[in-house]
Amino acid sequence: MDLLQNLANGFSVALTPTNIFFAFVGVLAGQIIGVLPGIGSVVGISLLLPLTFGMDPTSAIIMLAGIYYGSQYGGTITSVLINMPGEAATVATTLDGYQMARQGRAAKALGIATIGSFIAGTFGVVVVTLLSPTLAEFALRFGPPEYFALILLGFTAIGAVAGSSLVKGLTSVTVGLLISTIGLDIMSGRPRFTFGEDWLLSGFSFIVVAIGVFGIGEALDGMMTPAGHPIIRTSLSWRESLPSAAEWIRSRGAIVRGGLVGTLVGVLPGAGSTLASFMAYSVERNASKHPEEFGKGAIEGVAAPESANNAASASAMIPLLTLGVPGSGTTAVLLGGFLLWGLRPGPLLFTQHPEFAWGLIASMYIGNVMLVVLNIFANPIFAAMLWIPYAIQVAFVVLFAVVGAYSLSNNPFDVVVMIAFGVLGFAMKRLDYSAAGLILGLVLGPLAEKSLRQSLTLSRGDWSIFFERPVSAVLMVLAIAVLLWPLVRKALIRRAGLPGAGDDVQYTGGEE
Repeated sequence: MDLLQNLANGFSVALTPTNIFFAFVGVLAGQIIGVLPGIGSVVGISLLLPLTFGMDPTSAIIMLAGIYYGSQYGGTITSVLINMPGEAATVATTLDGYQMARQGRAAKALGIATIGSFIAGTFGVVVVTLLSPTLAEFALRFGPPEYFALILLGFTAIGAVAGSSLVKGLTSVTVGLLISTIGLDIMSGRPRFTFGEDWLLSGFSFIVVAIGVFGIGEALDGMMTPAGHPIIRTSLSWRESLPSAAEWIRSRGAIVRGGLVGTLVGVLPGAGSTLASFMAYSVERNASKHPEEFGKGAIEGVAAPESANNAASASAMIPLLTLGVPGSGTTAVLLGGFLLWGLRPGPLLFTQHPEFAWGLIASMYIGNVMLVVLNIFANPIFAAMLWIPYAIQVAFVVLFAVVGAYSLSNNPFDVVVMIAFGVLGFAMKRLDYSAAGLILGLVLGPLAEKSLRQSLTLSRGDWSIFFERPVSAVLMVLAIAVLLWPLVRKALIRRAGLPGAGDDVQYTGGEE
């Protein structure tokens, strides 16, 4: 009863005209920020945070939170239309979303992404409302061994499902991991792999690498394709962006599973929505009755990661509000805003400032409704961008890529780095290596290394620490199972005398 009363009070705060206005400003700004490569929610909120100093704290946090989950929607648009993820969390969406767009189904891809994001995002907010203390206690049980085991599972999962070969998938992840080690050692602070060059001390930015590998790499591949790219015409009717009955049946399980994965992973401090989206994609491919369609335009391949990243962005608020521990880079910036306004997140926040805490939670319900209405009607217009001739599309892709890379730190050398990674992305695409795997290794490499080295420090170099703790042991066993499954499957095929036993090990996600 107290919960319902508190939530009702929260809606009375969030539904004031001022707060509704700032919620709309937040989600709209988040969409724009998500679309623009090189910005992202962390940078966007950091830039706008100083503008909120004179505002009412509740209105300010409602607007900034709207930017956070609104950017998840915005990043999907460029991921689907031009294969350039606006957010790290939407990298997994490119695997099938862009293929759907090339088949003339861009509006469908954006539509299922919107619906899945709304359902899973709302589910995440419900979990925040009902289970914050329980999930916060669960998150506290994760130490360095559990984090490393979880990330290792993510690496093996995406390595197994990205591309046609397990070896190629894992090679892509490994290359990303190696790139992430360039710069300052995260434990000692000493330079490594910099070869005496100062510009390498900060390593390679994810944004620069992602824009190069996806945007420039795709542009180069398109220009090198002899057959060219015909104009793709899609309907401007918003009804065409809604999934059919058959597509809805195929996607509903993906939305549910993606929401569950996103909620559980998002609550872990530091894991973030990027890992959640990749894990949801892997789970869905393994659960699908048509795993061979993934990577070729499977609608579930869009629904699962999009549901996961929005559920994760909602559940990431749990450790922030209940423990004062940021669950992602964006919530770390939000934590700074809390402290600037004289508010300290934690258990006492709900008793000392209930209007603030519950007003924020209620605004997340309202913001999700705003986003789904806004996107359902705008998706066909976004999809109509594919009517533009491909040569003009490529010109704009390159323009946005250069501007995005340069604006990150106003350094022309970032543009050179982006072009170099664009050539690498082109080569990976032609050789069927996974660009998504490389990006995952780059993004999560520092956290994986930190967790590994902290774990071995705790155990004094004893690797058995990963199997002595129940949670990490289960995750490690799952990671090993993912690695061994293609070999087991090949042995079963050979024993049954079915065709394909002599082929190279190919992973098809448990194809029956």
